Amino acid sequence: MRKNFLIGNFLPAYGSTFGRIREQKSGISGLTPEQLEERFRQRSNLRRTRRTRYLIILQFGMVIALSASIGAFQIKFSLGESEDFTIAAQEIVQMEEIVQTEQLEKPPPPPRPPIPVEVPNDVELADDDLDFDSFLDLEEAITDAPPPAPVIEEDTEPEIFMIVENPPEMVGGFEALLAELKYPEIARRASIEGTVVVQIVVAADGTPRDPIIVRSVQESLDKEAERAVMLQTFIAGTQRGRPVPVYLHIPVIFRLN
Repeated sequence: MRKNFLIGNFLPAYGSTFGRIREQKSGISGLTPEQLEERFRQRSNLRRTRRTRYLIILQFGMVIALSASIGAFQIKFSLGESEDFTIAAQEIVQMEEIVQTEQLEKPPPPPRPPIPVEVPNDVELADDDLDFDSFLDLEEAITDAPPPAPVIEEDTEPEIFMIVENPPEMVGGFEALLAELKYPEIARRASIEGTVVVQIVVAADGTPRDPIIVRSVQESLDKEAERAVMLQTFIAGTQRGRPVPVYLHIPVIFRLN
């Protein structure tokens, strides 16, 4: 307001002075003094209007900036989901006085060590003549030593193999076994057929022993199969080039034509 007041007071003086100058040069400009004064008045009014508008805009901007700053400090910012924080109840610690326990019964004292008792020396040693000049001859043969105990060899049975490099073979094959078989009459009448499996041990010399019926069909057929198998001769199986006893399973088939 003060600036506007100064400008308003200054313009009339300025206008009068400029008017006198215009009057002196009116012949050159071609405008009357009233026209020039009106034109300068319009220009001064335009400048005053622009300055006033600038001040208003500046004040309005400052108000907006100040309001935005105040509002920014009042906004609560939160990152992610809001979490509720609860204050856990404070745990109350109670202090208790521990009374020292007293031992009412005292432990018995340790037993005292026995008092040494002097033993009377009533034993008299015989006056033997000890020869301290004797020496030990290590090269002398020991004649008083007892003879060594005889070594008793245990009759251990040789190990029976399940699988060997060369398994035992039946001499003559199954044809020789079939030649010894006789179909039992009771099984023939009952039309009983089947396969009997006989387990034997082929010894190192090729003889069969220890027959066991692993798979049975009927008692008469089992006995006949065992009898025919035990009549056969075998070539012993070998392991690392030497004959060894081996388990062998032989199937015997009984069928009626």
